[in-house]
Amino acid sequence: MFGRDKINRNIAILRDYMRKKEIDALILLVSDPHNSEYIAERWKSVEFLTSYTGEGLVLVTDTHLGLWTDSRYFIQAERELYGIDFELHPTRCADSVTISQYLVNLRLLSDKNTFRIAVDGTSTPYSFVQEIHTAFSSISDLDYFDDNYYSIINIPDFIEEIWEDRPVLPTSPILHLSETLTGRSREDKLSFVVEAFKKASCKAVLVSALDDIAWILNIRASDIHCNPVAISYLLITEDEVKWYVQKSPRFDEESLQSINELREDGIKVLNYNDIAFGLSYCVKEGNYPIMVDSASLNYSLYTLIEPYALLSSSVVALEKAIKNDVEVQGMREAHIEDGIALEKFLYWLEGRVSIDDGLSEYEAASKLHSLRAESSAFRGESFDTISAYTANAALPHYLPSPSNSATLAPYGLYLCDSGAHYLYGTTDVTRTIPLGKCTSEEREDYTLVLKGHIALARAVFPKGTAGCHLDILARNPLWLKHRNYGHGTGHGVGYFLNVHEGPQSIRQDFNKQAILEGMVVSNEPAMYVKSRYGIRHENLLLCKKSQVNEFGEWLEFEVLTLCHIDTSILELSLMTADEIEWLNNYNQRVYNQLSEYMPANLKQWLREKTKAINM
Repeated sequence: MFGRDKINRNIAILRDYMRKKEIDALILLVSDPHNSEYIAERWKSVEFLTSYTGEGLVLVTDTHLGLWTDSRYFIQAERELYGIDFELHPTRCADSVTISQYLVNLRLLSDKNTFRIAVDGTSTPYSFVQEIHTAFSSISDLDYFDDNYYSIINIPDFIEEIWEDRPVLPTSPILHLSETLTGRSREDKLSFVVEAFKKASCKAVLVSALDDIAWILNIRASDIHCNPVAISYLLITEDEVKWYVQKSPRFDEESLQSINELREDGIKVLNYNDIAFGLSYCVKEGNYPIMVDSASLNYSLYTLIEPYALLSSSVVALEKAIKNDVEVQGMREAHIEDGIALEKFLYWLEGRVSIDDGLSEYEAASKLHSLRAESSAFRGESFDTISAYTANAALPHYLPSPSNSATLAPYGLYLCDSGAHYLYGTTDVTRTIPLGKCTSEEREDYTLVLKGHIALARAVFPKGTAGCHLDILARNPLWLKHRNYGHGTGHGVGYFLNVHEGPQSIRQDFNKQAILEGMVVSNEPAMYVKSRYGIRHENLLLCKKSQVNEFGEWLEFEVLTLCHIDTSILELSLMTADEIEWLNNYNQRVYNQLSEYMPANLKQWLREKTKAINM
């Protein structure tokens, strides 16, 4: 975290830059050229300027520094921007004002002849710019509105002029996954993509989402921390495939072999920074429509192909989300590997806390990492481990550090949200662990959150049901007690790919995408009490067929995650017989599937932890 003086100096430099360019408002998004959720160090402009490390966007004017983000990051923002003159603008809240509407209001209050809004088009999604235009069009009936009333200025990569020692473009090794691991060849996936854009009457597609590219090409890398992707673009026509990726210095033997395999399949490997030229040449020579993903296309590239762009949703997102038989089996195997490491960790944790020897949150997270790394298939964490004790657990995205980490003690609740990539799958699991005596409030909330978790896990629903229709199952036990949580209940998970994967989700936001057979989603209801504790229970679920009858086709979930759920602080009076039966069956399954891989002492400990409970 930067010091207050450094942040104020950065903002002053930026405002001086804005005055020289005659910019009235400048927007910085926590984003990259591909609108990725997680971004490489090179594009962390918001963190460089302000020290804020969460999601959202920043608006800078000559008198105002505003941060737009949702409830998951409110406390984090207050901590990281402490002492800085900034205003927090909540999103996803009742009566919240969007950045677009805020800009309109700024313009209405301005007496200038024009109003210049600047964006870095390389790291600003096309869709975001369109939202601003749409907001301003709502006042187009005013007498004084004309073409000069406002303008959006694209200054590609302007941070380069301000950011000394900016990180370079990452170039991690390229790994090729064989068909035995993916269940589907690269040629088959490319044929699917070609057929998709031909059906849309296009002759080409630009794939800009990094996980889509990795899935199509059957490659993985680690250009972005915790994301097994390579920063690149993929331009596919009926006749050729061009992969734009930073080639140098990817000189290790495995990378060269992977790139050679791509070339042998007729894929041209070109330099990442040549995408603008390649795209311009494509539309100039072909004079035909190009399908593009409106969610991941950046504004700068859109301006190059605007007359030819057919805006669409991702060509492969849904296909990628529905796991084939090989991927499903791989995910099951990954969760066995992960479950072994998790149970070893919880056994170790209990022993360390019992002697009260000053174990820190950071040390606990490091231990879990080392236990996962014992697997030969381990390929890194799928996100940074949220290792949070008592008050820190009330921050949904809290991360401990070596210098700023709470000490665990034999009382209260410890929350650990973690995940890993294996060669054949990705995991994401949260356990809230009682370290000793807990308050009656903690016990009740622990139980209520678990009731919601069980309700979603037990769901049976007709084919065509969307995640937003299932979300209430997880929230209802909390709602009945007038409690809630501010984030979604579930997200899709990739296959040795991004831990957050669409298009499916389980949340209150309306998303018409149905939960389909073969999809993997998380189940993570929660409860947070500011400055006291946080509770979250999370497993991954595989959607599978239940049965077909005269009422239609029915779906249900298989729990993939294998790690026992602690029953020691449950308020059993709040639970039904069906819920207790589900919990007993789940814990027994964990024991049955993992115990054969455990030494005698760990096996006996797990036997006790998974012992059935009675009403």
